Amino acid sequence: MRLFLASGGVAVCILLSWPSTAQDLLTTLRSEDVPDPVYATSTFKSTRVINSHSVETLSEGNLDFRISHRFGKLNSGAYNLFGLDEATIRIGLAYGLTDRITVGLGRSSFEKTFDGYLKAKIIRQRKSKDGSFPFTITWFSNMAINTLRTNDEITAMKRDYRYSFAHQLIIGRKFNHALSLQIAPTMVHRNLADAGANNDLFALEGGGRVKLSNRVSINVDYIYRLLDGRNDNDAYANSLSLGVDIETGGHVFQLHITNSQGMIEEMFVDRTTGTWKNGDLFYGFNISRQFVLKRKR
Repeated sequence: MRLFLASGGVAVCILLSWPSTAQDLLTTLRSEDVPDPVYATSTFKSTRVINSHSVETLSEGNLDFRISHRFGKLNSGAYNLFGLDEATIRIGLAYGLTDRITVGLGRSSFEKTFDGYLKAKIIRQRKSKDGSFPFTITWFSNMAINTLRTNDEITAMKRDYRYSFAHQLIIGRKFNHALSLQIAPTMVHRNLADAGANNDLFALEGGGRVKLSNRVSINVDYIYRLLDGRNDNDAYANSLSLGVDIETGGHVFQLHITNSQGMIEEMFVDRTTGTWKNGDLFYGFNISRQFVLKRKR
């Protein structure tokens, strides 16, 4: 009888203490399930906003094959089918050396330009018990060479004049699941500048993304040219692009309208000739397809 009462007392004590024990265990399990730090992902769906590069880099071992296409000017009239008779194209490959470092190569039909770039993610937006960071910061540098045949004696005489370079510090933030913004101080250097212009152009890029659904978003990309040493009769304009991103599995389709015909920084930052008010607009698209060449362990 005494043994039965003692056993019953132990059982009661266990039952009484069970809620607090279970709660402590559940709290522990929950804390272990939540990683620390928590990094922001998919700030932008693609490595480009539209023309400009985004803060995103490729995952390690991923190969990105990208076709960028621009038709002619919409205001060219019915004779050119509003630009559809003309086309400018860039074909590019990019590869993720690591999750933070991407390298790329491309060739544009516009001025028959070859380009190569390096893109490195310096720091990622994160939430952490030990301290959060509100932005993702990525560095971008490229080099391009114009191979267009010319009768210009100066350009033909010295090959170095054909080279140009661009550098950007891209600072982006994912505010919530639907809104992402970025800003990028930019410098473009040309070994041979236009008459009356400096070799260096400084600009500020601003880009944004608003998600409409899990697979569709609206993007905007704007370049404000700050300083280039030219006079008020500058022949070049700020680049403004509006577009829609559509994800279909391994593909990302970007449909857009822009006043820039070129598709690398040396072209759309420094050499945009079209203006929205005059209808000098180009309809275009980017198609991105990624292949996993190396799986992570």
